[in-house]
Amino acid sequence: MLYQLSYKGTPVRYHISPASKGVRAAFVARPPALPDARRVLTGSLRAIAVSRPWREIEVSGNPPSLAFISADTPDAREAASRLSSLYGQERLEDADVIVALGGDGFMLQTLHKMMSSGRSIYGMNRGTIGFLMNEYHETDLRERIEDAVAETIRPLHMHTVDTDGNTTDALAINEVSLLRQSYQAAKIRITIDGKVRLDELICDGVMVATPAGSTAYNLSAQGPILPLEAPLLALTPVSAFRPRRWRGALIPNRSTVRFDVLEPQKRPVNAVADHTEIKSVVSVTVREAHDATATLLFDASHSWDERILSEQFRY
Repeated sequence: MLYQLSYKGTPVRYHISPASKGVRAAFVARPPALPDARRVLTGSLRAIAVSRPWREIEVSGNPPSLAFISADTPDAREAASRLSSLYGQERLEDADVIVALGGDGFMLQTLHKMMSSGRSIYGMNRGTIGFLMNEYHETDLRERIEDAVAETIRPLHMHTVDTDGNTTDALAINEVSLLRQSYQAAKIRITIDGKVRLDELICDGVMVATPAGSTAYNLSAQGPILPLEAPLLALTPVSAFRPRRWRGALIPNRSTVRFDVLEPQKRPVNAVADHTEIKSVVSVTVREAHDATATLLFDASHSWDERILSEQFRY
């Protein structure tokens, strides 16, 4: 449910979902300089805070206000029209929860747009692929959202330098990938936290994937699927030629990965962070972004953990 809490008179909104022990909470909005509360327990509604104890907690159970947005497809537009007539349409900047209608591509666009906005995003599949989406049903939508499980998405930060010396920064929710630009295989050196781990990788490409993105391009390249809570990133090659048996690595999510393109004029390489592509890079640095998060809501009956487990037994 959506609760209105206050810390010393300052309102703080939470989306609270049932879990096996008490309830889980994720920020819907939080003013700056407030303690980072991790969860709220049932009964006394005692908050567990990291930096200091909570006081003056007030609770009121108000239904979440919804804003519907859709991909530019007939099915998605029709669904948005029907749902807004059933549940009302709040302005995007005033809504508690954003309901995104489309496929995974549209969800990625929405997550980028709403990054660090403090609003939770609940997706329903009206597209082709819907791993990040919930099933589409028009009935009991508010109840589904109130009972949903909140998951925090932490993107990657990509910093690139191209052959002309230009620099670019971008965020990636799924992965940062380097891909050969021509018929020539890429040659890439991989450095992690200042230590060279692979002097020369000859390949079609290489990527760093988040847990959220581990079921996307990373999985297609035979990379591992990561639980969302895993403090790991997947470092996965694409069609590695040398070393032929290198299948990638799991690295701590606190790591900084640097890719240096060898022979960039002869073997040009592009870098991609989700929908942002930079051509002819000479170096790419990737780390987990520390100042950006997004909150996704999943139906309790089909949580992210269940999706991850099911995906590993599909064929």
